[in-house]
Amino acid sequence: MYDLKISGGTVLDGSGARGQVADVGIREGRIVDIGPALGAARETLSAEGKIVAPGFVDVHTHYDAQVFWDPTLSPSCYHGVTTVIGGNCGFSIAPLNPEAGNYLLPMLARVEGMPQETLKAGVPWDWQSFGDYLGRIENRIAVNAGFMVGHSAVRRVAMGERATGEQANADDMERMKSLVTRSLKEGALGFSTTVSPTHNDAEGRPVPSRHATREELLALASLVKDFEGTMLELLPNLNFDEGTAELLTDFSLAGARPVNWNVLALGGSDEASVARAKKQLAATDYARARGAEVIALTFAGAPTIRINLVSGFVFDALNGWAPLFRLPLAERMQRLRDSAYRTQLDESAKTSQGTFGRLACWETFRIVEVHSAANRDFVGKTVGDIAKAQNKRPIDALIDIALADELKTSFMPPAGGEDDDTYRLRAKLWTDNRTVVGASDAGAHMDMIDTFAFSTQLLGKSRQLELIPIEEAVRQLTSVPARLAGLRERGELRVGWHADVVVFDPATVGCGPVYTKFDLPGTREGRLYADALGIPHVIVNGKTIVRDGALMPARPGTVIRSGRDTYTVKLQGRQPATA
Repeated sequence: MYDLKISGGTVLDGSGARGQVADVGIREGRIVDIGPALGAARETLSAEGKIVAPGFVDVHTHYDAQVFWDPTLSPSCYHGVTTVIGGNCGFSIAPLNPEAGNYLLPMLARVEGMPQETLKAGVPWDWQSFGDYLGRIENRIAVNAGFMVGHSAVRRVAMGERATGEQANADDMERMKSLVTRSLKEGALGFSTTVSPTHNDAEGRPVPSRHATREELLALASLVKDFEGTMLELLPNLNFDEGTAELLTDFSLAGARPVNWNVLALGGSDEASVARAKKQLAATDYARARGAEVIALTFAGAPTIRINLVSGFVFDALNGWAPLFRLPLAERMQRLRDSAYRTQLDESAKTSQGTFGRLACWETFRIVEVHSAANRDFVGKTVGDIAKAQNKRPIDALIDIALADELKTSFMPPAGGEDDDTYRLRAKLWTDNRTVVGASDAGAHMDMIDTFAFSTQLLGKSRQLELIPIEEAVRQLTSVPARLAGLRERGELRVGWHADVVVFDPATVGCGPVYTKFDLPGTREGRLYADALGIPHVIVNGKTIVRDGALMPARPGTVIRSGRDTYTVKLQGRQPATA
């Protein structure tokens, strides 16, 4: 007798092959049979008229903290995701000591959009080693979760306050190497870091990893090559200035592992947007020509973001704006009342290059959330409309609105790329072997970005616009990311493999409207959320965690540990670019 049988669905095994109508028999957490008319089971889920696929894999999340206050890792679990990888961007929360914890908590609040009150109320912050951290979450999570060891955490533990502002000396390097090595021995999936100018700490300074020399980055990356099943991740400057492709390539070669970077975003079908994507993809061609491997994570859709002048995230990447966010809030507001200073900000922002230069078009920002009665009528309007009605410069209208809200106003820059032509180009990126679909940032930017639902966004848009075959869509969400991460016996439906399974309706699957959900511990603030459409059942390691769209009590997720649960993805044998 099977523990669980999924009956009558069209099985897409994740390889890209055509589907077959069959039952799937599961016993002791493994798939034991795939075929017609299987025998009796203790639990049976009907999948008639639906697709039965491997669980989706999300290689770029920030669930490191949320795993404590929400071990279901919602909303990912509802959207068919059965395995997540955290510790990205150098922002793990292990290893740890009390001093580092006091720094990392507000840093995460700033750079990853997690309310400080929630991080204080929902996370214990009392472990030390990476193994201690993993042990805390073992046997209590709904989905499988693995984590990389992050550069900023390592640097802060090793160097204390000197981690921000100083280069590492020889003793510092030895301490960092020891921390990374121990973390890898204890199951960390790899090493991650960032040099992105958008990553600043609670005081507006570059996060610790941004103070590292190139030699430090490569020395720490090189440690992963001695451990089975490890990986690398690095966030570059997304303008891909001279030297970016070389850094990514050298990082990969140092660790003898593929390195993935975040994020390749297509903002439209215009010539400039396409040229930018080609420039970024060329980093992979450069790397492969030198025996390395560089993979771009790419969005499933056109993300909308919400930004404000309290956190300053994204604003602080504009030329000349970072010092503003090092000021206390009251002093910052006083500074912003100065007309000459506003002019300075306006002019310097417009000298920013690439993405950030395009951002400095204040008139295109839409007001999406306000906190004062004076601003209530502005919701839904653009800064340009308001500026025109008030006979103001756009920069003055934006700052005046923000000051009336004590800088908490949420502004939404134009998303771009929601048109059909851009989606057709985006579909080519999904299937390009230089990319992996993901970049969800799930667990982070809770008040800012809606990319957490990448799986249902891809399936829904692909169906609506007939972008790629359903078999290929499933492959891109399952076996492709599973192979990037080197997941053992996951990512496909095969006899003997782990029973991570999602059942979805191909006619209705998609992402529901984005809304604010108020369920964060320790605060009245909410988080952006969206319900999954057309996904009735989700199974992890043979246990049903979502049945008929409702969360079940089972918490069968495995903590994914390097070597035990992952294999080494070698650099050799990569295929030429497909687009």
